[in-house]
Amino acid sequence: MSHVFPRHTRATLPRAVAGDGCHLIDSDGKRYFDGSCGAAVSCLGHSDAGVRDAVKTQIDQLAFAHTGFFTSDPAEELADMLSARAPQGLNRVYFVSGGSEAVEAALKLARQYYVEKGEPDRRHIITRRQSYHGNTLGALAAGGNEWRRAPFAPLLIDTHLVSPCYDYRDRAAGESPEEYGARLAAELDARIEMLGPQNVMCFIAETVGGATAGALTPPPGYFRRVREVCDRHGVLLILDEVMCGMGRTGSLFACEQEGISPDIVTIAKGLGAGYQPIGAMMCQDRIYDAIRDGSGFFQHGHTYLGHATAAAAGVAVLKAFDDRDLIANVRDKGAKLRAALDAEFGQHPHVGDIRGRGLFLGVEFVADRATKAPFDASRSVAGQLKAAAMAEGLICYPMSGTIDGRQGDHVLLAPPFIMEDAHVDEIVTKLSRAVKTVIG
Repeated sequence: MSHVFPRHTRATLPRAVAGDGCHLIDSDGKRYFDGSCGAAVSCLGHSDAGVRDAVKTQIDQLAFAHTGFFTSDPAEELADMLSARAPQGLNRVYFVSGGSEAVEAALKLARQYYVEKGEPDRRHIITRRQSYHGNTLGALAAGGNEWRRAPFAPLLIDTHLVSPCYDYRDRAAGESPEEYGARLAAELDARIEMLGPQNVMCFIAETVGGATAGALTPPPGYFRRVREVCDRHGVLLILDEVMCGMGRTGSLFACEQEGISPDIVTIAKGLGAGYQPIGAMMCQDRIYDAIRDGSGFFQHGHTYLGHATAAAAGVAVLKAFDDRDLIANVRDKGAKLRAALDAEFGQHPHVGDIRGRGLFLGVEFVADRATKAPFDASRSVAGQLKAAAMAEGLICYPMSGTIDGRQGDHVLLAPPFIMEDAHVDEIVTKLSRAVKTVIG
């Protein structure tokens, strides 16, 4: 009997015992291509010698020193590397242990920023339906994943929802992508006006939507308009790049492709590539300065923030990106994987949409392609696809509730940055077999 409290109490999982490049190996010797990097984490695969050596070296020298007493060389080096590569003005880095912690820190910093500035009425958080920002209570409240929120609703602070960037289902007939983006930005503007700009703290959004709705990309110009709306009302723009950042969409920060710089950005997952748990919140200088010149103390913190060994792993991961030109490989292999998915599923009667950027791609499944009607939720298509793909030796990230938290099914693909051309065929072939098993 296992004493581990698992995610799913009725599931019997294989036991992972080894990693080899893009593959995981279970105790029976079966190999699985990690087509989603777990949850878009293991971007360097599972046996990167450089990162492993960096972690071992750091542990031998200094494993941990509490940041209430010390800083450390790896944390300083990683902060320098991130700020040098970040969009303009994001020069302060607050290290945490994962994505939910990064979002919690971002929300609390946003609130304290306005308190320090003498604007304590700014308290409202605007977010988007079908978003996901983490599972701690603050992050959960800031997200729009209704399935995850529902059991804990009485514990969550009130937040305000606007529409996601969901081109496949929400762009109107005859509406151009640019017009659609302008309409969404106008909706945000109207919501801020309704709440009173003096009462609104922040708008938080995933630059490219992640697990909840499957790689939803923003329409052209959307985030530039959002940036203008937030600036006009003095509202902070927080971009959540926990899943879509750190090279996943073809640039180190996903917002680089939008031509904007947020006030606060959150990162995690690929930053440690699975070799250590690490995340970070980065903010603009003026936000840091408000704390420094005010109380001087950010009223937040966790025991393991700035963990020296985790930071050493992050340094090694960023160096691997640079030394091996891996983000260019993301763009190249992402284009090839997208083309292969289009060729295999583009006319499939039960595939409604294929979307995403770089090595961050979603496939949405439908009962009727013509009407876009989803499968009945009772069929549990996403769950069946996960099991069928595992049987084929493919790890992918299927999810139900794509449309509204209850209806809709998609599969998210987020394979390692080190993948080769041959892996494109492996992914598509194994996913196709799984789809035939479950859907036909």
